Amino acid sequence: MFKFPKGLYTDVRMEDVYETKIIYTMGEIEESKIRSYKAAFIRIFDGERWYYSSTSNIENIQNEIETLATYAKPNEKIDNNPIVAKFQANKENLIKFEDNNVVKIEMSKKQELLKEYFPLLKENQLIKHWKTIYVDKKIDKEFYSSKGAHVLYDTQIVGLSVRMNFVCGEKRFSESFQRGYDNFEKLTNNVEDCRAYIKKCEDFLLNSKTVEAGKYTVILSPLAAGVFAHESFGHKSEADFMIGDETMKKEWAIGKKVGSDILSIVDDGNVFGSGYVPFDDEGTKAEKTYLVKNGKLSGRLHSGTTAHYLEEELTGNARAINFEFEPIVRMTTTYIESGDKTKEQLISEIKNGIYIETIKHGSGMSTFTIAPSLAYYIRDGKIAEPVNISVITGNVMETLNEIDGLSDNVEILSFILGGCGKMEQFPLPVGFGGPYVRVNNINVQ
Repeated sequence: MFKFPKGLYTDVRMEDVYETKIIYTMGEIEESKIRSYKAAFIRIFDGERWYYSSTSNIENIQNEIETLATYAKPNEKIDNNPIVAKFQANKENLIKFEDNNVVKIEMSKKQELLKEYFPLLKENQLIKHWKTIYVDKKIDKEFYSSKGAHVLYDTQIVGLSVRMNFVCGEKRFSESFQRGYDNFEKLTNNVEDCRAYIKKCEDFLLNSKTVEAGKYTVILSPLAAGVFAHESFGHKSEADFMIGDETMKKEWAIGKKVGSDILSIVDDGNVFGSGYVPFDDEGTKAEKTYLVKNGKLSGRLHSGTTAHYLEEELTGNARAINFEFEPIVRMTTTYIESGDKTKEQLISEIKNGIYIETIKHGSGMSTFTIAPSLAYYIRDGKIAEPVNISVITGNVMETLNEIDGLSDNVEILSFILGGCGKMEQFPLPVGFGGPYVRVNNINVQ
C-alpha cells in the first residue's frame, strides 16, 4: 500500500475512530455529541534517531513518509539493527465487532438508555444531585511496516455511569454506579442493579461510623485489588523506568521474591474490555505476561526499544493514546490471578477486619494509598456495619508479602471514563481486576 524508503525502518499506524458522549444532569441534557475521524502516525528510524509525523489527512501519508525520509540517514544494514530486529512482521485481520458495532446504534437509543435511570433517581429523597453519562468508542486500527507487517484489528468499549450525591442533614456521600462492556446490548437491563446499589448507598450514608484507626486484616474487592495491582506494581513493571538505571535493574532482578507464594500478577492485552489490545502500536502481538508468578518477579512490560536494551522478549505493550503520540510502554489489562477460597471463606476466617468494596482513587509506587468509598467492618467472620475510612496505606513490598488468601474467581473491570496517565499521554484505556484479596497488617485511617 505504501512505498517505504530503502535503508530505513518505517511504520504507519492508521486509526479510524468513532466515539459518542451523552450527559444528562438532573434529567436535563448537557451534552450529546458524536466525534469521528481518520488519522495516522508515521515513524522512521535510521538506526540512530527516530523521526515522527502525525496527520489527519490519510491521503497524505505517502508524502509524510517521503518528507521524514529526507531528515534520516539511510543505512543499508538497518534490518540488522538490534531494535529493528526485535520488531515482529505480523499479518493478521482481527476485526471482532462488526456484528455489534456501536456506530450502527441510533443516537436516540443511546439517550433512551440513560433515561431509563431517571425515575429511580428523581424519586429518591436522599439524592440531591445526579448525573448520567453514556460513552462509547470504536477504533479500527491498521498497522504497516517496512518489515512486511500488515495488521488490522478493532477495539470497542461501551459504558454508562450514574453519579449521585447523597445528603442527609450534615452527612454527605458521593458514589457512582458504573458498567462497562464491549457491546451495547450488554449495557441494557442494568436498572434494577442500580436500584439495589442506591439502597446500599443509602444504608452507608445513614449508618456508617468512623473507623478506629489501626492495623487490620483487609479484604479487597476485585475493583480495589485491580487498582492496587495497577498502581502499586503495574507501573513499576513498565520497563522504560529501568533504562540506564543500574540500581533499578538490580532491585528488580527477575526471580526476586516480591510477594506471597500465592500471588501472581498478569498483564494481557488479549482480555476483552477497555484494555483489549491484540496488537500494540508497534505491531507486536499481545502476550500474557506474568509480572509476578508465585510471589517471584517473573517479567516486565516492553516496547521494542526496552526489550532490546534489557535483552528480553517483546510483550505487546508499546501504546499511544492516539495518532498524535509515539508509543511508550503502557499496561493493557492488569490483574491478580485467582486462588482457591470462596469470598465467604476469606471473610469467615477474620475476627476483626475491614472489607473494601469500592474506592475513590488509588496511587502508589513504593508506598501505596487507596481512598475507600464503600467499606464495611468485619466482625466474627461476617460483614457488619459500614465504616468511613479516609485511606489505607502501606509499603508495597511488605503488603504483597502479607497476602494470605485469594478467592477462586477473577472479575475484570473496565475504565469507561478517564483511564491511565503517564507522562503527557492521558487518558489511556486499560483494564484491571482480580479476585477478592485478603491482606494482613494494613494501616487503616
